[in-house]
Amino acid sequence: MEEKNKTETFSFSYSAKEQKEIQTIRSKYAPPVPADDKKRMMDRLRALDRSVTRKASAIALTIGIIGALLLGIGMSLVTTDLGDTIGIGDPMIPGIIFGLLGIGIAALSYPVYIAVTRRERKRIAPEILRLSDELLK
Repeated sequence: MEEKNKTETFSFSYSAKEQKEIQTIRSKYAPPVPADDKKRMMDRLRALDRSVTRKASAIALTIGIIGALLLGIGMSLVTTDLGDTIGIGDPMIPGIIFGLLGIGIAALSYPVYIAVTRRERKRIAPEILRLSDELLK
């Protein structure tokens, strides 16, 4: 009979009381971190956390603004005499196309925000975890 390669894992989580006790014992043996270093590490941790949503917000806002502008161009073509001014004989079809394109692009802004946030969190996760481990010592 063949033995299958099977990895079994076991995980156990401690209660809050036990976690505190573990941290207390660990702090007796870990080298102390100077207060200035802790402040710097905490500032770095906060900055990294903010950078994730800041980048995602900037990209999503840019996409949303472009979509809104295209929608506005489409609405202007349909509802005003802008088409006659720029030389389009029947502005209804181009106006509808611009409007739908603008709606589609603006609708993409939130999914792009979510995707960029996930990607950035995945990218900086090791640094965040390293800093938080250092601060928790």
